Amino acid sequence: MRGRLTALYTGIFLVTSTILVIVVNSVFSDRLHAQVAQITPGGRPVARPVLPPIPPGPFADVENLPDEVLRDQWTATVITIVVLTLLSIIAGWWMAGRMLRPLRRITATAQRLSLSNLDERIALTGRNDELKELADTFDAMLERLERSVDSQRRFIANAAHELRTPLATQRAAIQIGLEDAEDLPEVRAKLLTHNQRTEQLIDSLLVLAEADHGLDAPQPVDLAALVRQTAAESTSEAIAMTVSTEPLVIRGDPVLLHRLLVNLVSNAVRYNHPGGSVHIGLTALGLLTVRNTGPHVPADRIPELFQPFRRLHTRTRHDGAGLGLSIAASIARAHHARITARPNDDGGLSLTVEFGIPTTVPVSR
Repeated sequence: MRGRLTALYTGIFLVTSTILVIVVNSVFSDRLHAQVAQITPGGRPVARPVLPPIPPGPFADVENLPDEVLRDQWTATVITIVVLTLLSIIAGWWMAGRMLRPLRRITATAQRLSLSNLDERIALTGRNDELKELADTFDAMLERLERSVDSQRRFIANAAHELRTPLATQRAAIQIGLEDAEDLPEVRAKLLTHNQRTEQLIDSLLVLAEADHGLDAPQPVDLAALVRQTAAESTSEAIAMTVSTEPLVIRGDPVLLHRLLVNLVSNAVRYNHPGGSVHIGLTALGLLTVRNTGPHVPADRIPELFQPFRRLHTRTRHDGAGLGLSIAASIARAHHARITARPNDDGGLSLTVEFGIPTTVPVSR
């Protein structure tokens, strides 16, 4: 690129200087011949006196004077253009090197990067030109990539921990419980419980990965019917559930949307108290609300709800892996929706999903 820029600069200089020299010399040649023609006997106006003869010398032949002057001028011009061309090559090479220096810095930083030094930045200083904008964009991309890699590392570590716990329990049950035949039913029940927990965790991880991948073939989904179906599947004798829906059809994945609703409603039922309530509301403007009673949730810990493997309360044997709301948030993002949470004054949470306008479609009548 440095060579191409230098050739471009030099070529522009040669073209412009050549055009300038040709135009100037042509005009000068015409003017010189016209002036000389007026002072020679053949071209002198009739009214002008005849000039005295020119003494012998190098320019005694006045009629040949324009050609000799132009020849000398063209020689000097060609020499000057050659010298200036060489200087333009040197100057163009130096200027191209200065312009491309930030680009070489960006390239060197990119070549040094790996997963172990994503904290390195270009931090280019100077004028706010296109190269600085490129460097700042590259730094911003590195920052996002570093956060993503850190989040992935924490997720893998948490997932490994969650998988290790039931496997260790199963191994202990096999090693200890099978020594006594009388304990076989209890060991069998414990192994089945932990096996189901491991299976649910793996299914949750697969759903989370599928949601993060995005939607392959969105289709119209009757969200109001899906809400009523989910509420009917999640009924509990100890929890009073109310549903209020308006007709709404959106474009999305019905399986993922059902999982979104199941996670929100299950979370509202699980983290509740006996005799509590859950209210599910859906408006025609794409606003889904799941509100429940339950323990008080500090407002400053709300962001933790949507992080994988985070639980605000002590785990019980009925709790999941802590992936429910993080999966719901990923499914919402895949549908261009935004999920938020706020604590209720009397305890519990209000979870809100705002589906974007592009995902909604007219309801057929």
